[in-house]
Amino acid sequence: MLFTDRPLRLGTRGSPLALAQARLTAHALVTTHGWPQSAVEIVTVQTSGDRIQDRALADIGGKALWTKELDRALIAGEIDFSVHSMKDVETLRPDAFSIAAMLPRADVRDKLVGAGDFADLPANPVVGTSSPRRAAQVKRMRPDATITLFRGNVATRLAKLAAGEVHATLLAAAGLDRLDQGEVGTLIPIDMMLPAPSQGAVGIETLVDNGPVVAALAAISHADTFDAVMAERAVLAGLGGTCHSPIAALAMVDGDALFLRAEIISPDGRETVREEARIARGDAAAAQAIGRALLAAASPALASLFEG
Repeated sequence: MLFTDRPLRLGTRGSPLALAQARLTAHALVTTHGWPQSAVEIVTVQTSGDRIQDRALADIGGKALWTKELDRALIAGEIDFSVHSMKDVETLRPDAFSIAAMLPRADVRDKLVGAGDFADLPANPVVGTSSPRRAAQVKRMRPDATITLFRGNVATRLAKLAAGEVHATLLAAAGLDRLDQGEVGTLIPIDMMLPAPSQGAVGIETLVDNGPVVAALAAISHADTFDAVMAERAVLAGLGGTCHSPIAALAMVDGDALFLRAEIISPDGRETVREEARIARGDAAAAQAIGRALLAAASPALASLFEG
């Protein structure tokens, strides 16, 4: 074991989903290495993203709201590694950190909750989401829809739906499955709603110079998930995308390569630009080129969302 005098400290957000993902990570480590359960201690760190629930992430600092406090705890030596939903991790990370492992990816699809199908929604439906991607994809299918900001954990959003604040909401299938709520909602086909980059993936990060922890985490990393998610993140890098920008991307393992699809969408859903390619695993340049190709094919108005 790495430390004989104390357990390894795994930092996580305190939401039920984040804690479920932390327990999956701890289980993978102790099982793979033959450690006792006490070898990994879960340390809860409250993030700004958890505290601020009444505004869109894009308006208050973006994805860094989910990571900066965990980053601080890593640098301060309060934790040894941290666990993240990979879709919440900024595209460009400080050089001090290493995404050392990813767990096997769960279902990448979204679920519609509150109706069996988008066609079943009433005229002029109100749909709750905080995701620019989901909002744009909903508007593409239902131009009459009104999108309202819907933040909070899964239980909070389901409670808002039950209270009649909206006609429907959208949730990640992976999150519902990890919370043992897989019966909730209706799966949306990928061809209808391409998921967010990295959706369904759990990543584990540590300091790049912490060799023993990097090695321990590498032993639990799922290669197919890692390669696919890093390709999707490279598309984001090519786009220069932010939380303001409706972006979808999905890489799927295709033999010794990846089949990568990506799209950008105008917020009103009226314009969609799509690209796809078969690329080699680990070819970040090819994935970034897909992001740049999307921008090159977009209207000036859509491309302007990715500036700055």
